[in-house]
Parts: sequence; C-alpha cells; structure tokens
Amino acid sequence: MKLSLCAALLCLIAGHATAQGFAGLGSDAEGFAIPQSPAIFDFPTDHGAHPAYRIEWWYLTANLTGPDGTAYGAQWTLFRSALTPNDATGWEASQLWMAHAGLTTPDTHLSAERLARGGIGQAGVTTTPFAAWIDDWSMTSTAPATADALDALSIGAIGDGFAYDLSLTASGPLIFHGQAGYSVKSAQGQASYYYSQPFYDVAGSITLPGGTIPVTGTAWLDREWSSQPLSETQDGWDWVSLQFDDGARLMGFTLRDSARAPFTAATWIDADGTTQSYPDGALRMTPHATTQVAGRAIPTTWRIALPDRALDITATALNPQSWMDVSVAYWEGPVTITGTHQGRGYLEMTGYE
Repeated sequence: MKLSLCAALLCLIAGHATAQGFAGLGSDAEGFAIPQSPAIFDFPTDHGAHPAYRIEWWYLTANLTGPDGTAYGAQWTLFRSALTPNDATGWEASQLWMAHAGLTTPDTHLSAERLARGGIGQAGVTTTPFAAWIDDWSMTSTAPATADALDALSIGAIGDGFAYDLSLTASGPLIFHGQAGYSVKSAQGQASYYYSQPFYDVAGSITLPGGTIPVTGTAWLDREWSSQPLSETQDGWDWVSLQFDDGARLMGFTLRDSARAPFTAATWIDADGTTQSYPDGALRMTPHATTQVAGRAIPTTWRIALPDRALDITATALNPQSWMDVSVAYWEGPVTITGTHQGRGYLEMTGYE
C-alpha cells in the first residue's frame, strides 16, 4: 500500500500533478494496462518490472534485534512509475524510479531518498538473476538457480548517519492477497496485483553513529503493481504487516475516503502458509492514541480486530517519531503487538496533513 509515494515520483521528476486520488491514481488509467481477474502470475518474470502498468514497488520491512535485546526496524523500497505506457531506452525512457531507506531505533528514526530516471543504468530491476537497485542501494537474489529468486536476498542501503547490510532467507511460500493476487482497493472496484514473501529470517548488521551492530530478525517483502488502484475520493491509508509469536501473520489495511466509509481488506496467513482473504468490513482498525509528529497528530497506537480469527490486539509504535522525512513525507515504523496475540510488525500511514 504505497500508492501515493509512486504518484509523488511523477510529481517530483516529471512535474505531473493533479488534485485527484493521490496525484492521479484515482483518475483514468490513460492507456496503461489494468489488472484483471483472475490474476495469472508468471515467475520469475513477475518478480521484475511491468512497464505497461503505471506504478509498481519492491517494498521490504524488517523487525530486527541486537545482541542486547534492543529492537530495531529497517525499510528498503524501490518504486517505479511510468510517464507513458510505451517504454523507450536511454534518456528517452519513460520509467521513473524513487527509493526510500529507513532505520528505526527506540530513540531515533533515520531516512534517506534516491531519485533516478530509468534507461541509463542508474536504477532498475532484472529477473535473471533477480536484482533491484538504485545507485549503490541494492536488493539481490542469492537463491539457488533451482529455487524461487525471492527465497534468499541480500539487502543494502546507506543514508546520512546510518546503513544496513542484511541477508534474508525465506522459510515459507509466496502469499497472494485478495482474490489469488487480485487485490481490490475500493467499493468502485479499483484493484492491483499484490503478493508478498512474509517468511524471511534475517541476519546481518546495521550501522549507526555509535558503530556497527549485529542483528537478527524477520522481514516481509511486498510486490504490487497497477495503473488505477484507488477511487477518486480515497485520501490516505493505514497498513500493517504483523508477525505473531505462534507463526501466524496478518496483512491488513484501511483506505480512508472523504466521501464514504473506509475500505478495508486483510489476509490471514497460517504458520504453514495457508491463507484466507477477508473482504471489506471484516478487519477493524481503530486509532487508540495519537502522537504529535512533524507538526501533526498521528495515530501511533492502534486497536486491530479480526473477529473471525478471535484477534483483538493493540499495535504500539516502537518509536512514535518514525517520520519518513522524504519528498512526500509519511509515517513508517516497527510496532509491538499485545492482546490476544503477541508479536511485532510494521505500520505505514499516509495522507495525514
């Protein structure tokens, strides 16, 4: 659920802007391809870019722990946006790229951003072997040739005052959200293709001004692409990826709407990878406490309920000041989970002005 951020890339690099649906994501697809149901995936091809669609991302979040038990969070994201449905090469390429990196501690949140024009090698994605990069930030497959390319990854990024170098190994299958990967985002039927790898075990290191710290933990990778995924009046979202101590997982989001009730969706993932998708209205996300962040009130504690799974939890930010101070700012950071289930995860919130 990173839709406004890709739209921001169009505004920042191409100068395109509109007041509708996150800078045009609620407007017509304008010749771009539209996701269709039933979704049909082709791997490893679909791990790569889809230039016929307007927006796309490779989005990783990691919950990490240091040797002394201190909790950390890391984010690595590459966004692709297209100016036109027809791609070209070199300086004429229509693909625009933006990347974000974040590192969160209980007391500090650090972020960085990179921008690039596609076609000249500064940023891109290849499928065989799989690699996604922008400048010296990279997400590279280390999986055997006989395995899925996302089964093992190496992730690295460097920002002002921080860096991380992480190795990821998947212990479960890819997960497809919505209707087998066709993820509806509004009552009007806008949708995206959306799948995840939520079963990563992580080992590596993070670097802060005080030095380098070895870390272990878990991570979650989202893959999503579309051309018109929002309705015209949707103006922000709250998204969670949660990993429970019993091995189950939950992806859920609520899309806020200025004209009608919020639209929700969720995917419950058992420890063995069995999934159940939940339609609008099944998931309940209620702000429980707010924090003043960057001059605005941000809900940094949430009550989250999924009655069908007897889930009733509170998700609390590790660091309430986890503000991504980038071109189009948003909140993103790790959370701890208490209530009927214990665990940790990640929370993203956009559209809070």
